[in-house]
Amino acid sequence: MPTDLGGAPREALLLRASQLALITIAYNVIEGLVSVSLGLEDETISLFGFGLDSFVEVISGVGVWHMIRRLRNAPDRCPDRFEKRALFITGGAFFLLAAALAATAVLNLWRGHAPETTLWGIVISLVSIAVMIWLIRAKTAVGTQLHSEAILADAACSRTCVQLSIALLIASLGYELTGIGGIDSAGALLIAWISIREGREAMQKARKASYTCSCRHQEKPEALP
Repeated sequence: MPTDLGGAPREALLLRASQLALITIAYNVIEGLVSVSLGLEDETISLFGFGLDSFVEVISGVGVWHMIRRLRNAPDRCPDRFEKRALFITGGAFFLLAAALAATAVLNLWRGHAPETTLWGIVISLVSIAVMIWLIRAKTAVGTQLHSEAILADAACSRTCVQLSIALLIASLGYELTGIGGIDSAGALLIAWISIREGREAMQKARKASYTCSCRHQEKPEALP
């Protein structure tokens, strides 16, 4: 799917945005399943937590897809109850994830637990970085042509996914190079911190009745052509 849209009409741009939202949802589902299962198998908390975060991103992605449907059908209508509810659920899920990850990471540090391997964490994080960079460019191209802060906000959310992938990559590489189990737990704590930030921003957006995503941009329907 090319990112150069060549001045496509508004309906075509919104269709492309919808396709990108569905790709994001599908990718996060697959990434979550693979990461959680391999994280459990290899006893690596950073990879397991990364996979759970992917499932939370699915909730946010569904809200994004719903928002784009609204823009296609009624561009001047404000965010509806579904979008606000998705924001609250996303924020709450991020907080729960952060609490569980932090508690497990601290327990692992206290016990001196070390994963069997973090090789899959390296592989998955590199794949995720590549996919998210492509999605960022594609969503930014669409959002820029539509003058849509909401779609640009979705692209910004994908940048946070890159940060999570980098955290996983650092933790996974660190363990493989040193064999220090605490590095895996430290990576999980970093993922938990990013999740708290994401949850807080999602809740702030929901309270302001703005668009569904845990980022700092707000939707401005009036800016759409």
